[in-house]
Amino acid sequence: MTPFAAPVRDVRFVLEELLEHDSLSLPGFEETTPELVEAVLEEAARLAGAVWAPLNAGGDRQGCRRREDGGVEVPDGFAEAYRAYAEGGWNGIGVAEALGGQGLPEVVASAVQEMLHGANMALGLCPMLTAGAIEALAHHGSAAQQARYLAPLVEGRWTGTMNLTEPQAGSDLSRVRTRAVPCPDAEGDHYRLTGQKIFITWGEHDCAENILHLVLARTPDAPQGNRGLSLFLVPKFLVNDDGSLGERNDVTCTSLEHKLGIHGSPTCTLSFGEQGGAIGYRIGEPGRGLNHMFTMMNEARHKVGLQGIGVAERACQQALAHALERTQGRRPASRGGQECAIAEHLDVKRMLLSMRARTDALRALALTCAAQMDVARHAEDAEARHAAQARVDVLIPVVKAFSTDQAVDIASLGLQVHGGMGYVEETGAAQLLRDARIAPIYEGTNGIQALDLAGRKLTRDGGAALDGLIDEVEATARALSISEDLHYLGESLAAGATDLRLAASLVLEQSHDPDLGPDAVQAHATPFLTLTGHVLCAWQMGRAALKAEAALAEGSSDPFYRAKLASADFALRHWLPLGRAQLAGIEAGMARLADLDPASF
Repeated sequence: MTPFAAPVRDVRFVLEELLEHDSLSLPGFEETTPELVEAVLEEAARLAGAVWAPLNAGGDRQGCRRREDGGVEVPDGFAEAYRAYAEGGWNGIGVAEALGGQGLPEVVASAVQEMLHGANMALGLCPMLTAGAIEALAHHGSAAQQARYLAPLVEGRWTGTMNLTEPQAGSDLSRVRTRAVPCPDAEGDHYRLTGQKIFITWGEHDCAENILHLVLARTPDAPQGNRGLSLFLVPKFLVNDDGSLGERNDVTCTSLEHKLGIHGSPTCTLSFGEQGGAIGYRIGEPGRGLNHMFTMMNEARHKVGLQGIGVAERACQQALAHALERTQGRRPASRGGQECAIAEHLDVKRMLLSMRARTDALRALALTCAAQMDVARHAEDAEARHAAQARVDVLIPVVKAFSTDQAVDIASLGLQVHGGMGYVEETGAAQLLRDARIAPIYEGTNGIQALDLAGRKLTRDGGAALDGLIDEVEATARALSISEDLHYLGESLAAGATDLRLAASLVLEQSHDPDLGPDAVQAHATPFLTLTGHVLCAWQMGRAALKAEAALAEGSSDPFYRAKLASADFALRHWLPLGRAQLAGIEAGMARLADLDPASF
């Protein structure tokens, strides 16, 4: 099985050359130098490659085990690998120094997250959920809650979970039934919770001292629907006033799911209140639990996109290594006719280049989104912060949905490169496909991400934030068009931008039609997100082509830049046209869908 090497050079290209380390110029990052960022990336790559990645296949084979007492044992080596991560301070890499973190830019923390998920996606889920819990507490927790719970989370001594789903309440959270009853004998926002939550990632494990569950529940006087939900913090172990751990709370893991992939990640059914009620503490305002949870969910959705990119990167590495080693067939007579590795066959080259170009493009878009998060959080100018946040709001559903859809396809193509051996577990290609397949489903299905983009983010400002992004796409297309060697890429990118503007106007127009409205958004949402993803990723590769051309013109002999040009050429001339085809489906309208009776099948 091919060892995993974190893509430090590719990440540095995005941070240093595409983004030009813009985040480092923001207030709060004055002491974060490019040299420090480079050192952080190198050390993260070492942790990912030497500590986390070797456990990936074994964790998949061994899986997790639930004990009779409800405890969960994770695969061999996982607890030690997690502790190495926590003790190295990685859990607080993107957390503000005021909260006990290292205060590095989000774009750097995101790059590290991609490396770790590429190394071991199942293990990477644990700190990913904890990061979301930190965000939720930092934004919505009381001063007392932050003082008691934040430091151990930031240090990684405790971990966090997100508890939304119930058997009858998946995407429709208005059906949540878990109850939270105020404790009459306690001061403050103390409640007793009863109910069941399912599909809770890392809901029980033996890697950390304590687990803080963030739980959506309904108080007795709450109205029905989403507005009746509040957010509660439910510790596995109650916490004493001095910060020490007290008695075990009334929350139990009743079962583990047997899943297609991510076997090393314990996916739990949690029961609250079997012994009278689990003690919980309300976070934020009553009835605004879902709003508060979205702080955590938006963080997680961006990181799920990075998960997909990490798995895609690993699939690229494994497919290339196999293709260079596996000898089958001969070169054409025009190239000598000798036996050759399959990497020399043009159809295999096509698959390898498709995998690489798409992975590079997805990474650049995800890190561009993270850089905009930095601006939204740290820019001095309020207008700049607002504009950046509007872009983040548009980009997150694209990063989550498009990256994960593409990751599944890239992992599948990697298996195809392996041929029959890809279908055999020992190569690891099958695991990557199995692991990647969950990412389009959890943290809001990709269909919901598409509805968010087309039905909320596009309509709330009339498409202004997306228009601003398309303006930048067109600027890159113009820059490409004046290059003697890259003008053909500019033509392709400009055509994609035109298609995206037209698609956005059609979706907006039909969403305001009283006879179509929400149905039009539902019918066109996924094709629209797919087109958006293709165009914005092609934009990133157009920018990459300009940087690579400039480096070569200045005399660089680094083959890295020629590889980037090849990836850009494929992305804009072979991959982008597939995305542009989505416009035809949007223009075709929704009549056939609206008239369809599923029972007729």
